[in-house]
Amino acid sequence: MNLNPVLQTLTTLPARLRQRARGMFNLNDPRWGRDDDNKSSPDENKPEAGRDEASAPRPPAPPPRPQPQGQGPNQGPPDLDELWRDFNRKLGGLFGGGNKPGQRVRGNGGMGGGGNGGNGGPGSFQPDMKSAGIGVGLIAAVAVLIWLGTGFFIVQEGQQAVITQFGKYKSTVGAGFNWRLPYPVQRHEMVVVTQIRSVDVGRDNIIKATGLRESAMLTEDENIVEIKFAVQYRLSDARAYLFESKDPAGAVVQAAETAVREVVGKMKMDSALAEERDQIGPRVRELMQTILDRYKVGVEVVGINLQQSGVRPPEQVQASFDDVLKAGQERERAKNEAQAYANDVIPRAVGSASRLKEESEAYKARIVAQAQGDAQRFRSVLAEYQKAPQVTRDRMYTDAMQQVYTNVTKVLVESKQGSNLLYLPLDK
Repeated sequence: MNLNPVLQTLTTLPARLRQRARGMFNLNDPRWGRDDDNKSSPDENKPEAGRDEASAPRPPAPPPRPQPQGQGPNQGPPDLDELWRDFNRKLGGLFGGGNKPGQRVRGNGGMGGGGNGGNGGPGSFQPDMKSAGIGVGLIAAVAVLIWLGTGFFIVQEGQQAVITQFGKYKSTVGAGFNWRLPYPVQRHEMVVVTQIRSVDVGRDNIIKATGLRESAMLTEDENIVEIKFAVQYRLSDARAYLFESKDPAGAVVQAAETAVREVVGKMKMDSALAEERDQIGPRVRELMQTILDRYKVGVEVVGINLQQSGVRPPEQVQASFDDVLKAGQERERAKNEAQAYANDVIPRAVGSASRLKEESEAYKARIVAQAQGDAQRFRSVLAEYQKAPQVTRDRMYTDAMQQVYTNVTKVLVESKQGSNLLYLPLDK
């Protein structure tokens, strides 16, 4: 099927319309943008495709219309019938609209001067049904391809696309190039699953019935504390996040409030403010995740951020609790100092006791060994004494005097004898 004539006509049509428009608005042009009468349309001199030159003779043209007084043959308003008939002929060629031999066609009524009335106008056509069906099928196929092409979409990294078919959940696809049936059969909705979302729990709104803030809650010992914290979470199931809960963010807040009230309700006030304060966050996170999984919200709790001032008593008794807290801190400080002193003194005392114990053990061993040695020496001397009493007695006397004179600092010598040599009186 040749599309060149149609394309050529569509290409030249704007230029010809502009030329006619310039002629219409040009006061110096007596033809009002119309071609000369002696020029016939190029398509009128050419036989149409599929038309035999020996076709049936045309009916006589109607008599020319009388021109208005003072107006020449080319001074009427512009006639666009020729352009319209030319476009119809080219379009008819695309859909098999060539007139068959001997076939009468119906003409187009003139829109102005120079128009052809009656039957047999060159701009009329009657399309061939087979060729027209092919053209319509081609256009329908292109339209279907374009419609199917609208089903392609791209899912970015960190996102998931939830596909619904006639409003019902169909599937979930991850990052990449994907395709679904085009609208209105299927739709898709992008959900960011890696983004960390945050929501604050514990507002300062005053409840008129109680005069307390919404963040106030009761402890196990029937005291009141105010808790504020932030919940960080991300999506774990895109389908559940979109379809299982009407307000997922509100469900997270409600689950957080329920969990923190249950956790704090099992603590005493002093524990919640001091000793067990660091355990509130992990317990709330665990209980929150259990609640959200039970209701299939499709949310994973990442963490609970409990700030330094997140747990505090009511404002009306804040000063008293500050004094109590300071007293507790002083107690802890004194306790820590005492523990530090004990850690310093006790090791030294233990070391001294161990040293004394070791010294006593050494003294004991030395004394016992010395006594054993003396006893052994006495037994040896006794055996020798039994063998030779006099010799043993003299030897013992000599050894004793040697020890005595060794330890003395002064020795008295009788000068009458005139000798420095001393004799021990062994016979006395």
